[in-house]
Amino acid sequence: MNNQPIRIGVVGAGANTKLKHIPLLQAIDGVEVTGVVNRSRESSQRVANEFGIPRIWDQWKDAVLDPEVDAIVIGTWPNLHCPISIAALEAGKHVMTEARMATDLEEAQRMLKASQARPELVAQVVPSPFTLGVDATIKRMIAEGWLGKLLLIDVRMRSPFLDRDAPLHWRQDVERSGKNIMMMGIFYEAIMRWAGQAKSVTARGKVFATSRRDDSGHQREVKIPEHLDVSAEMESGALLHLQQSAVMPFAEGEGIWLFGDQGVLRFLDGKLHGGQRDDAELKEIEIPEDERSDWRVEEEFINAIRGEETIRLTTFEDGVKYMEFTEAVNLSMDERRAVELPL
Repeated sequence: MNNQPIRIGVVGAGANTKLKHIPLLQAIDGVEVTGVVNRSRESSQRVANEFGIPRIWDQWKDAVLDPEVDAIVIGTWPNLHCPISIAALEAGKHVMTEARMATDLEEAQRMLKASQARPELVAQVVPSPFTLGVDATIKRMIAEGWLGKLLLIDVRMRSPFLDRDAPLHWRQDVERSGKNIMMMGIFYEAIMRWAGQAKSVTARGKVFATSRRDDSGHQREVKIPEHLDVSAEMESGALLHLQQSAVMPFAEGEGIWLFGDQGVLRFLDGKLHGGQRDDAELKEIEIPEDERSDWRVEEEFINAIRGEETIRLTTFEDGVKYMEFTEAVNLSMDERRAVELPL
């Protein structure tokens, strides 16, 4: 396909799709965004007009079955990632789907199975973006023993005061988001890059605003926690504590912390700080030029289609791994017990 244009169909034009996927795909030589379908014909046309996309479809199945499309980019909520991905792969289309990969583990496994049945097609999940600039440096420092033995990973993420009157966000809607909880999967995906997977999970969560108004103004029950505490043992022997909260304003110590017996690393707001035994305080760590990385999701997808590289961030196999962690967290909360991995 190196000498032929790659024709992209966009299904779902949310914020990230309009900010990143569409313009960055259009900027690549030999790539054409040929059509788009959004939640309504009117919104599809607005996106088409904004980006100069020549056509719109009435439903996502029309995009998937269009013979003039080579690849499908999925920017919908997680509840549609599985059916669209599987249909696209079965139709012979390459697939890039927005994260989170699916609503639950079973869907993610079905997506992986469909991609494995068509190994000639590229299948990619949009990666967790926040740590891209420091991933290589953290992996190297762990491998070189800068931390000594990694003992504990502590993830602490906060938010403003709980707003009980805010409308239902799609991340709070189990019908759209499934078993995904706040930003948990996003941070666990990054941790997997540095330190591998968890082998045991214990979790507790709580919903404080138990109902919210949906898009149509109806009150809907909220089932996805607004505060979550996860304790896990990693395959490496390190412990993981992951806390996500919408009810802890002004709490200190935010960030992702890696504690070893010889050093400490802290990642927050795109910057990496560290200190070792003889240091008086944490200092910013300069990221070497050859370890700097940035968002190149669309480029990686197109290069993989052209056979110029393989998908590194993020494969369907990796997506299944973080969805398995998500499944274990939900199972632990529901049954109030430790859950062993793999499931």
